[in-house]
Amino acid sequence: MFNAIHLTQQDGKTLAAVKALEASALPAGDVTVDVEFSSLNYKDALAITGRGPIVRQWPMVPGIDFAGTVGESASPEFKAGDQVILTGWGVGEGHWGGLAQKARVPASWLVAMPAGLTSRHAMAIGTAGLTAMLCVLAIERDITPLAGEVLVTGANGGVGSFAVSLLARRGFRVVAATGRPQEAARLKALGAHEVIGRELLSAPGKPLQKERWAAVVDCVGSHTLANACAATQYGGVVAACGLAQGMDFPSTVAPFILRGVTLVGIDSVKAGLPRRLEAWTQLQRTLGADETLAMTATIGLAQAIPAAQELIDGKVAGRLIVDVNA
Repeated sequence: MFNAIHLTQQDGKTLAAVKALEASALPAGDVTVDVEFSSLNYKDALAITGRGPIVRQWPMVPGIDFAGTVGESASPEFKAGDQVILTGWGVGEGHWGGLAQKARVPASWLVAMPAGLTSRHAMAIGTAGLTAMLCVLAIERDITPLAGEVLVTGANGGVGSFAVSLLARRGFRVVAATGRPQEAARLKALGAHEVIGRELLSAPGKPLQKERWAAVVDCVGSHTLANACAATQYGGVVAACGLAQGMDFPSTVAPFILRGVTLVGIDSVKAGLPRRLEAWTQLQRTLGADETLAMTATIGLAQAIPAAQELIDGKVAGRLIVDVNA
């Protein structure tokens, strides 16, 4: 038996409860993991509250990432006792996820824990940190800190906050755009040189604007992404990873054909193993465990259900780690 947050649907309404389940109920996979820590992401909150169409089959165990120890393995890639991380691959959406004491998944979805990381530290970073590092690595392929300022939009979100910290630690001059000016001190503590209001980017703008950004990490989409591209310097790089403002992209080809701007799409869900390994290795090297854990709060499995609503309502600051055994 193991405990899990169990989601069911009744009369179109999502019901969430901590439930004791038989191991035989776990979905197919060649590796069974004794989960130690997961985290509560916005996508998890949407699934638990039923506020978004995240769950693709019922019943579901939410949790888009987790870290723990291999309990059983039918794969030569892993053996019992190995420390592993999982992010993405549709867990918590179409395959039972990490807000549980056990998970069973294909071995190809797992990453071996890099030396120097613990399960708690890995989940303090989680999907948000991994996505941010993939953005940073995409920028660093063509841009150095000497090129100029890097804009991070949606900077108070999970990905945005990590992007600010990672870029600053790797020598970039970071400008953070946010709709929560009261969080400016926090963003500067993370490493932002300047904090600007999101309203400067969120309205329709000209297709080409004064060149300012050497690179951009965009977590917002829509007009914000269009304006970011329009103000990117010649040869700059824009890494797009989110749609907080919308899925639309009301832009023109002008920044791309007149200034040679590169727009890179970042997806952490199905990123290949080499890219994941590189990102986790760089995360371990760049982020200190003490500083990362200081930006988080730890809750138990049952607490994750009410915390999901608080996260949706914008009442949660920082990241929430879930100790599934608490």
